[in-house]
Amino acid sequence: MRRKQPSGETLVLLRRRLEELPPRSEERQHLIEDCAHLHGVSTDTIYRALRDQFRPRALRRRDQGKPRKVARDDMERYCEIIAALKVRTTNAKGRHLSTNRALEILADYGVETPQGLVRPPANMLTKTTVNRYLRAWGYDDARLRQPLVAVRFQAEHSNDCWQFDASPSDLKHVPAPLWIEEGRGPPTLMLFSAVDDRSGATYQEYRCVYGEDAAAGLRFLFNAMAPKEEAGLVLQGVPKMIYADSGPISKSRVYRDVMGQLGVDARVHMPKDSDGRRVTARSKGKVERPFRTVKEAHETLYHFHKPENEAEANLWLRRYLVQYNDQRHRAETHSRSEDWIKNLPAEGFRTMCSWERFCAFAREPERRKVGVDARVQTAGVLYEVDPDLAGEMVTLWWGLFDQELFVEHDGTRFGPYGPIGGPIPLHRYRSFKKTKTEERIGRIEALAATLGLPRAALSGTVELTPLGPAAAAPSVPFKDPDPFQEFRFPTVLAAKLAIADYLATPLARLSQEDRAYIDSILTGTLERRAIIECVRGYFRRRRRESTNGADHAD
Repeated sequence: MRRKQPSGETLVLLRRRLEELPPRSEERQHLIEDCAHLHGVSTDTIYRALRDQFRPRALRRRDQGKPRKVARDDMERYCEIIAALKVRTTNAKGRHLSTNRALEILADYGVETPQGLVRPPANMLTKTTVNRYLRAWGYDDARLRQPLVAVRFQAEHSNDCWQFDASPSDLKHVPAPLWIEEGRGPPTLMLFSAVDDRSGATYQEYRCVYGEDAAAGLRFLFNAMAPKEEAGLVLQGVPKMIYADSGPISKSRVYRDVMGQLGVDARVHMPKDSDGRRVTARSKGKVERPFRTVKEAHETLYHFHKPENEAEANLWLRRYLVQYNDQRHRAETHSRSEDWIKNLPAEGFRTMCSWERFCAFAREPERRKVGVDARVQTAGVLYEVDPDLAGEMVTLWWGLFDQELFVEHDGTRFGPYGPIGGPIPLHRYRSFKKTKTEERIGRIEALAATLGLPRAALSGTVELTPLGPAAAAPSVPFKDPDPFQEFRFPTVLAAKLAIADYLATPLARLSQEDRAYIDSILTGTLERRAIIECVRGYFRRRRRESTNGADHAD
């Protein structure tokens, strides 16, 4: 089959030969005619091909991106519904309805929308077409799951905001930890960190813990807020706000109570999908970056020398943190330590309280019942509380870092109480001082012992003159609702069913006389007991008469 138009190579050779000839040469005409005859086309086709050979051509169709079988508005509406079906069916692992299945549901059953039922004709939409327009119009998964735009914030002054977090050390454990709980194995070496949001100055500390607990976190925060011996560790004072993740420390009540006592606004990261497409804790970079730096620039040296315990590890870490804080600020020309000092508020930073006062704040509540001996035991330690609290359900406020106990009952706090020894030895016990409750009870008992009662209150010898004849009080008879139909049949049919069940035979098998008698009973009453007694007596008589007749016939 001959081509309808010469190839590009033929046109290039033909144009080259034509350019070698003069413009008015007859040979040009002969070349055009020979080429047209060779390819079986007209000379006009050859001329048109030569004209269009180097003409610019469009790379795309004019209707590219526009649906051909469906109007654009309708196609966009269908794509929105399919995308909404995928969003509605997405689970926690990101799985959702496929495009093909969504098209089947849309075509077979339709989808209810605020504008009504949407159900396109069958075979009008295909998976390939719908997927192409979902990507072209921004309805695909990559764009629908795109997280919200991140907003980078920075505190105006030092100590306006601290970011607090804990991360397991790459060392995992130390050879000789300072403390071990029996039966739980060696504790995990955890790295705690507090970073000033404005300057980036950080303070970190190693602690051996069994998971993230509030006691370890609060002890670290006290050390971070207290003044340091090293000159390079400038971070200190009580911050206005602490920003942390929603971990066990932030969720504990004692952590929130201590922060409230210190006047610190304890905030946590917003959880995932809390306001739509939010990603969990995208603002942790300022506290995660020091973790990575310490693990890469400092902890990697533990391959040469490993610390024996957490105390030695903290000593080495403090020396490295002095160098870290002296490094350049992320945006300024001076170091992190200089930035922290330079951007302190005009009144300065708030100094931290003493350790004894901090221990008084760190108390965790616990509901317990006080024994009859006014003693209560918590965490294996025995306390003796006020005798007024004996036998009462109270709230214990026991300290995480001290042995003093406060007790709260009905909004009143008692204490502090210190731990006591074991039981009191025999013959050495002592009595408690009388409380107000015991004094009140004694006063009532003394009054009860002095009371007297006339004998007539028991014998009734004192005659009382009635004021007038006693009139009968009006009354209304009790209407038993009988919800379970224990005394009365609800209908005649129910009564006949009960009679048939009692006789163990259908009523249709009875004689006309027997059925007439049952109908007469049901016409008069529907009381269960009366009907059963009448039926029982009637059929007993019939059985007796039948038995006598049979004997007489013999």
